[in-house]
Amino acid sequence: MAERMLQFVRLSQQTPEKRDAQVRRSDFGEIYRRFSTQHAADQASRCSQCGVPFCSIHCPLNNNIPDWLKLTAEGRLEEAYEVSAATNTFPEICGRVCPQDRLCEGNCVIEKGFESVTIGAVEKYITDTAWEKGWVKPPRPVREVEHSVGIIGAGPAGLAAAERLRLRGWKVTVYDRYDRVGGLMIYGIPNFKLEKEVVLRRHAQYAEGGIEFVLNCQVGTDITLEELRRKHDAVLIATGVYKARDIGGAGANLGGIVPALDYLTASNRQGLGDTVPAFEDGSLDAAGKTVVVIGGGDTAMDCVRTAIRQGASSVTCLYRRDKANMPGSMREVSNAEEEGVTFAWLSAPDAFEGEGQVSGVTALRMHLGLPDATGRQQVEPIAGSAFTVKADLVIKALGFDPEDLPALFGASELAVSRWGTVTIDRRTMMTKLPGVFAAGDIVRGASLVVWGIRDGRDAADQIEQYVLAKKTPAMAAE
Repeated sequence: MAERMLQFVRLSQQTPEKRDAQVRRSDFGEIYRRFSTQHAADQASRCSQCGVPFCSIHCPLNNNIPDWLKLTAEGRLEEAYEVSAATNTFPEICGRVCPQDRLCEGNCVIEKGFESVTIGAVEKYITDTAWEKGWVKPPRPVREVEHSVGIIGAGPAGLAAAERLRLRGWKVTVYDRYDRVGGLMIYGIPNFKLEKEVVLRRHAQYAEGGIEFVLNCQVGTDITLEELRRKHDAVLIATGVYKARDIGGAGANLGGIVPALDYLTASNRQGLGDTVPAFEDGSLDAAGKTVVVIGGGDTAMDCVRTAIRQGASSVTCLYRRDKANMPGSMREVSNAEEEGVTFAWLSAPDAFEGEGQVSGVTALRMHLGLPDATGRQQVEPIAGSAFTVKADLVIKALGFDPEDLPALFGASELAVSRWGTVTIDRRTMMTKLPGVFAAGDIVRGASLVVWGIRDGRDAADQIEQYVLAKKTPAMAAE
């Protein structure tokens, strides 16, 4: 075990062993092996214990990272888990799927010159060990209270709020239109980044702790928002955003051009043992196909790497900017390149070829121009630069927008922004409807799991304040 911290001057950065690219192309297992106890302690000991921990500042949850790194280095793993879990509802998930290279690790003070501490891998090690040792307990409150909350959506934001309020004794019911708990964590993120058992065990733990789950329940059809408002003291909307952004151009309606989430959901369901007709008939299976993925975010990386594992003959990613300007994690891009994905940088689709079924994508070479109002360089097509990429399957990974919740929920009075996100009071997190709150992607737009967790925890605090303030005068009158 490490005798002291600041070992970055003696120990080099070491990530967990990564499975060989040729081996991992053939299955959906997580690509990183787990740290040994000694390696976890050694890597944690590299932390400089700096006076201003930028890793914590740049973490949406403000995790007490230097504290649990020091405890890990000292072999005090149960304490490390308690410190980690105090601020993070799902540290084992964030350790796997967070873009640490953009957040905590990317802002580590020793990153320049010594390479950052491998924070995510240590975080994953701590919580996986906690599960094995039985330190992770169901959310059982010290005492029960009469307050009740209905949460729409069993994704990161909804589950984070559910756990926080259940620990305070609330009666918590989570409604979700899908048949499993987890949202995009279960159906959107592939196994090679997040094995499904990691999510499913949380469902079992929460159910054991008294959280009620009503699955296969579509709010607006099976139950109305107004009925939920009458049934519960407060309602939290945490549905996420699922509406795929589309792309136009000649041939955009050809067969074989599919949205990313449809493709990923089919793959994940098939991996879970479900019967998926669109996968069985080959329409959402990349096996033997020439695949083109359009987009440059983490969802695009999930798609290209899934296609490789399904046995695609070739996989090309078209992205209109260059590698340095990709919104996705550079770590994920590197993994995709290792696994055989071809990247066509500065390339944007213009039209789709084929008769009935797509056979190719016509793209234009792009040029990075002057920065726009956000400071990001604009992209401009280069005249006469058209080229064609063959394709049997085209996957559109262009991002997600909110669904029309007022129409979906039958609640026209629910206010939304011009982007379709639910409008809230940023201080209280309450919508225009009294007692109805909203959190996560449905408020901020498509974002990270870690931001969903942060929003869900914050919303739980605001819900409790609202209900207690509303009930206290009535209780006092009695």
